[in-house]
Amino acid sequence: MRDLPQVQGPRPGPAPVRRGMPGPRRGVPGPRRGARRAVALVLLLLVAVAGWFLVSLFQPFAGDGEGEVQVTVPQGADIGVVADVLAERGVVSSAFFFELRARVAGDAGSVRAGTFTLRRDMSYGAALDVVTKDPPPPPVVRVTIPEGRSRAEIAPLLAQSGLRGRYADASVARRAVLRRYGAPSATRTLEGFLFPATYELETGSSMRDLVAKQLDAFDAAARETRLRAGARRMDLSPYEVLIIASMIEREVLVPKERRMVSAVIHNRLEQGIPLGIDATIRYALRNWTRPLRQSELAADTPFNTRTRQGLPPTPIGNPGQASIAAALRPATSDALFYVVKPCGNGAHAFSATDAEFQRDVDAYNRAREARGGRDPSEC
Repeated sequence: MRDLPQVQGPRPGPAPVRRGMPGPRRGVPGPRRGARRAVALVLLLLVAVAGWFLVSLFQPFAGDGEGEVQVTVPQGADIGVVADVLAERGVVSSAFFFELRARVAGDAGSVRAGTFTLRRDMSYGAALDVVTKDPPPPPVVRVTIPEGRSRAEIAPLLAQSGLRGRYADASVARRAVLRRYGAPSATRTLEGFLFPATYELETGSSMRDLVAKQLDAFDAAARETRLRAGARRMDLSPYEVLIIASMIEREVLVPKERRMVSAVIHNRLEQGIPLGIDATIRYALRNWTRPLRQSELAADTPFNTRTRQGLPPTPIGNPGQASIAAALRPATSDALFYVVKPCGNGAHAFSATDAEFQRDVDAYNRAREARGGRDPSEC
């Protein structure tokens, strides 16, 4: 029996290629895979931008800043204006981010007006902490002008005050002031108008700032005492009343005597008697402490009220309100003289006649001799 031939199937050949549907190539992502990668890149970029934005806004790594910067926030300034000011002064790095930080924190309407001390390159939060609190009171210069002192005496008191400029230059005549109070047009200074008081000025102020405050205070005192109306009633100019007040201020140590000294001055003016007030000579000589020599008492100066009748040409100092009031309202008295009272602690003995005055002078001289030539006014 013959073996039957073995039937073999066809040999396998290469797989048929389907045209128009190419398979993926090695190394080239498919559409889904590429889209996912693009989305991931965009998300990563957004995260980076958001991170940069948050770091820029909240500045977690910011330091405390350095140096000092004085910044003044104007009254009524909104947060945008404040942001611009801080950025211009180098306090914060960005006005935009500072304003945004303030709005995010709810502090946009909490910024105070005033002058603040900040640092350069502060964080937004640290700067906000400063400008949303009440500013500290500005450092001040405090000066005290005693009653009665002249311009020449006031200037040395201000030498160490820190105020800019020279007091002598700041207190020269101002025509508007002189006209208002009837001072002669030839008047050269503000002597008499430089009201004595304690003044506070911001650090960095000038002597002119101080004089402006003194003039304002004088105007207030003039209104309070009704200086101009009172002067008209006495047939004097306000400036002449001020001259009288300046002499009262220099002569009186006991406040209750102001009106009596005023009465003596007015009485002597009315009777054409020289005033004989040595303080006017002292003013001309700028000698307020040393005893006056006989040659000085006879000095040929318009301020010598021993040898000249009437008032000196200007005030001899700057009186306070009480002396201005006394010049306007003298005591009812016919007194023409006064002399220091022995053991009176600054009080005077007043008299209406020359005989009474000589009696008081003799009492003073005896007390002085008993004390070995020393002033007997205090015991």
